[in-house]
Amino acid sequence: MIDEIANLDATAQAELVKKGEVQPIELVEAAISCIEHLNPKINAVITPLYEKARSDALSGQLPDGPFKGVPLLLKDYMCQTAGDPYYEGMGFLRNLNWQSSHDTYLAQKFRQAGFIFLGKTNLPELAGSATTEPIAFGPTRNPFNLEHSVGGSSGGSAAAVASGMVAIAHGNDGTGSLRVPAACCGLVGLKPSRGRISTGPASSGGILGNAVEFVLTKSVRDAAGVLDCIAGAMLGDLFLASPPKRPFIEELDGDLQQLRIGLLVNDIFLQNTVHEDCIQAVETAAKVLEGLGHHIEYAHPPAYYFGE
Repeated sequence: MIDEIANLDATAQAELVKKGEVQPIELVEAAISCIEHLNPKINAVITPLYEKARSDALSGQLPDGPFKGVPLLLKDYMCQTAGDPYYEGMGFLRNLNWQSSHDTYLAQKFRQAGFIFLGKTNLPELAGSATTEPIAFGPTRNPFNLEHSVGGSSGGSAAAVASGMVAIAHGNDGTGSLRVPAACCGLVGLKPSRGRISTGPASSGGILGNAVEFVLTKSVRDAAGVLDCIAGAMLGDLFLASPPKRPFIEELDGDLQQLRIGLLVNDIFLQNTVHEDCIQAVETAAKVLEGLGHHIEYAHPPAYYFGE
């Protein structure tokens, strides 16, 4: 059973724990073994927290949340955990052995959901690049081809999930930092609405709240389940998103009305030429959506357009 853990999503892992078929410590040890085997080549995890993870798994005090016992890796940016190293991709903070003084609201909600923090993942310095190649920690390699980019800035988290180290990993997104690595690694990369997930207590979210927190997952049901666990405003938040009419997880089984979907295949921001492979991938996805009954048209919101 443990040999098959790497192929399961977080929901399936949690279900095994709930049924008593697997113990949290077994999930933790399986993830650690996989990281130790793969990380020397991929370089996804930069700060192991293995002993803390083992202690939490064996404590018998894990919250009885929907993801009880499931290992989670944290991108070393925004989501801070009390007493743990926090470097933001910078050698300067690593040399100081800087540690966080508190759990952010998101970290608290991850714990309440039952996740076990296993370590911190690699990112470009200050999450400022679409590739993950920091000077301080070295590049993260794409597990499908070590010569290819993993994207950024949540590149370490994406590589960890895609390689099977863990089923789920934290990330954040201001201008593509979840979506780009998801595309590079074949994962689910959703950017939630501004204000959906709190970035407090010390931060209101960068880029006028456009820098948002979330996760990279193997499945849509994992993304929906986690969103149900961590969404919601907290004290001090400057931006608020309207609450959903029902749990996000229920949307997976609901009847979806026909959607009008705008298709964008050119770079309207930088006026760069988009690679034909990328255009083909987008158009293939559009055909799938069209086959499901949705209306597809080539369009984009005028507010996104900067002129000729």
